[in-house]
Amino acid sequence: MEIISRLADSFLFWAAWIVIPVLMEIVPSIGSVVILFKKKIKQKKVEIPVLDPEITIIVPVYNSQDTLGACIASIADSDYPNSSIRVLLVNNQGKDDSFRVFCESQEKYSDLRMQWLNAKQGKSKALNLALFNSKGKYIVHIDSDGLLERSALKNMVYKFESDPSIECMTGAILTEPDLVEEYPWFFPKILRKIEFMEYAQAFLAGRNYAAETNTIYTLSGAFSAFRKSAVLKSQLYNTDTICEDTQITFQMKYLLQTKVTICENAIFFVDPIEDMNKLYTQRQRWQRGSLEVSNMFLKKEMNIKNMFTNVGVRTLLYDHTFAFPRMIWYLALICLLCLKFSMKLIGFSTLFLYGLYVLIGMCYYISTIGFLGEFKEIKRYYAKQWYVVFLLPFFNLLVFFIRFAGVLNSINTSSAWKTRNFTEEKQAARDSISKDFAGARRIMRKMRAYVNGE
Repeated sequence: MEIISRLADSFLFWAAWIVIPVLMEIVPSIGSVVILFKKKIKQKKVEIPVLDPEITIIVPVYNSQDTLGACIASIADSDYPNSSIRVLLVNNQGKDDSFRVFCESQEKYSDLRMQWLNAKQGKSKALNLALFNSKGKYIVHIDSDGLLERSALKNMVYKFESDPSIECMTGAILTEPDLVEEYPWFFPKILRKIEFMEYAQAFLAGRNYAAETNTIYTLSGAFSAFRKSAVLKSQLYNTDTICEDTQITFQMKYLLQTKVTICENAIFFVDPIEDMNKLYTQRQRWQRGSLEVSNMFLKKEMNIKNMFTNVGVRTLLYDHTFAFPRMIWYLALICLLCLKFSMKLIGFSTLFLYGLYVLIGMCYYISTIGFLGEFKEIKRYYAKQWYVVFLLPFFNLLVFFIRFAGVLNSINTSSAWKTRNFTEEKQAARDSISKDFAGARRIMRKMRAYVNGE
């Protein structure tokens, strides 16, 4: 019985640390390397169409005067013929001079057909208005604060043309390397380099594996594309969630039963994260949106047996259900000493877990380099950031706490695009602690006054 008890204790200890990372992260990271070799060996020749089909590019605009001009320039300068492109800029009740930028761009790129639409407030409503006004065979969504890599549109359209079974796909999102390098050392630049590594690995390695297993969780709202015939069969963009890109992805997967894939050589560059406040609000928004969309589509599917067959259930369980015991485990490490676990065992197990996450990062690092093969400059820059792999576990731990805060905030606050940032959360925490201890301080003052005869 003593041996069984020791085995049970060891399993509980190691399972909490290792089993979940192995199932959820190590297997996909190794799988991404396998997919890379598979794609290189069985590289399919992309069919070049006789005529480039007409496409509509939808660009939501909201106070985008500082970035819109460069975004339009990246469309005009792409190697997809401007005669086959129609651009719809949908103004989401912005208050700046974005319209002036649009007018200047019309004059500068006279061969590019552009149209300005004014929509009611809300990104989903703006996107739906553009969908109803779109023309052509394919519809591409890009954000107004990013830049298309020159061959991104061509690569995406040609992949559609080469495989008629593809109805929708996401592009690969990377932060702009030149902008990353503009930040000063030490912490500001390191944070942006980690974000660059995270995006590259998530899109080029992680989503390639997910595409192969038909488990892509979301089409990136910053850069994605649809066959017009497919997206118009959906319920369009939902106005009841702040994650409209995840919601349309779930529609394509669960309502229309279509495969969601990625075009890894269609790259869209976005600005690096501005600061911790921006990171905090961004990741909380993603977390809340995931909860909202899961509630819409997965109510009847929420069963532990579906964890291995349904990516939505698996992601929800990992990000939310397992988040609470993980949080308890992080905060209760010190208590293990009281349960006869040695400091040596705790230290080595923590180091071992860190090593596993570095191994995950290295697998993604290798496969990402392979997927960047045709982009020599980006590949060279990415390869030089190898040391960032050793920092990713700490960044992911930070993001876990942010996302956990998002779970808690979604319980007691209403859904909104604008949420409290990190600075505001700290001040709210200080105010709450001050209020909670105000009564105790009053009692202490009365006791002190009584004892001193005041």
